[in-house]
Amino acid sequence: MATLCLDVDPNAAACLQEQLRATLLEAIHLGSLPSDEALPSCRKLSQQLGISRNTVSIVYEKLVEDGYLISRPRSGYYLHPDYNDPHLALNSSLMALTEKKDESTTAPNWHKRITQRPTNYQGILKPGNWSEYAYPFIYGQLDTRLFPLAQWRDVSRRLLSSQRDKPWLRDRIDQDDPLLIEQLRKRILPRRGIFARPEEILITMGTQNALYLIAQLLCHRGVRVALESPGYREAMNVFSHCGANLQFQALDAEGMRLENTQPCDYLYVMPSHQVPTGVTMSRARRDALLAQLPHRDQIVIEDDYDAEIHGDQFALPALKASAQSARIIYMGSLSKALSPGLRMGYVVADPELIDELRALRRMMYRHPPAALQHQLAQFISQGYYERYLKLHVEEIDRRRDAMRRAIDRAVPGCLSHSSTRSSAFWLEADASIDTQRLAWHAAQRGVLIEPGFQHFFDAAPPRRFFRLGFGAIAMERIDPGIQRLGLAYDNALST
Repeated sequence: MATLCLDVDPNAAACLQEQLRATLLEAIHLGSLPSDEALPSCRKLSQQLGISRNTVSIVYEKLVEDGYLISRPRSGYYLHPDYNDPHLALNSSLMALTEKKDESTTAPNWHKRITQRPTNYQGILKPGNWSEYAYPFIYGQLDTRLFPLAQWRDVSRRLLSSQRDKPWLRDRIDQDDPLLIEQLRKRILPRRGIFARPEEILITMGTQNALYLIAQLLCHRGVRVALESPGYREAMNVFSHCGANLQFQALDAEGMRLENTQPCDYLYVMPSHQVPTGVTMSRARRDALLAQLPHRDQIVIEDDYDAEIHGDQFALPALKASAQSARIIYMGSLSKALSPGLRMGYVVADPELIDELRALRRMMYRHPPAALQHQLAQFISQGYYERYLKLHVEEIDRRRDAMRRAIDRAVPGCLSHSSTRSSAFWLEADASIDTQRLAWHAAQRGVLIEPGFQHFFDAAPPRRFFRLGFGAIAMERIDPGIQRLGLAYDNALST
């Protein structure tokens, strides 16, 4: 009987079964398992690793079912013959690859072949290791501990264990889950004053994907699009990539300024809470915007990305709920509140436009995963989503209030421009401070902040703004994190 050098970590995120299976599979593919000896018995391996004998037995049996091991009665578990000599297969593959390379003369010239350069468009700079910061005041991420895992698992278990037909396993060609569309119509959209028919709704892979589909369909060289500056850089990238002429509009306390927007074909706006400032468009400014649409034959692309999480019961209805609804393309998100990784959003627009967006989506990826759509639909229909939103909004309110108090105490020299219920703080520092330098000083203290210059579209953007998110940082870390930011701020002032 062979002795294996394996290891599992009881404190790791993955469960012990997953760890043991991954370790054994890696050993199989590396050729480090004996080909003619039995693997350690369940009892012996469980004692060696300090885990349950049942855990080892389950993993062994699963590997037998999947064809990696074979079980011999009264003898034990052995490596399947197909994996007896992995080195031979590996060497053959490498030899074939080497011969193929020798046959070729030159590598392709991709520089000449590539017709578009998406890498030329600057994105929002956020470190991939943001979760390793002690105080991550990052925007657009959530504290994963808030995710309603038990309810999500309950829905998943019911779907998988049901003996009824499972339509979500099939390719829906270009259609969306009917139950999800129904839940949007009856439970989600009415909260924003929107009442839509099924043929007016399309499910997308998040609002970013919705924006790309819309721009691909409507924008070309010569089309003029008005955007706010500072604004959402990825929207600017998408419209620019599609050839549109961009016109940048200044912001004030009432939202996007409308001067000189009359010649524009489309206006991309975030009236609920503008990105990155969090400013809410006033009723007067909304009325002025809506009044000019029919006279100028204009269309508004309304990005209502945080409608589900701001929790403002006195919020103004969406522009899509107005009398000019036919001239509004509405985008919303279902993943902003639950989990950014879900990538689930939707578009509400005229049926003719939705038909073309659906056809364009079909050519790209047909439809978002049917299983995910149906699970989300069940999650909403069973009341879990509404219950979670209530608890989530309450928690976000607590964190926002704690942030506001901490900022007032530790960084009193900063001016906040955000609305009272926005999902981030847009702060203006002293004119002498470069917030990119401030971000570096803060990072040395374990604090992650977002310099604001990258949200401006000017040739020489101002350097004194920065953004603080509070969705990903634990409540108890907010105050000490802002205190450390205050020290970095004082240091930046003195240098």
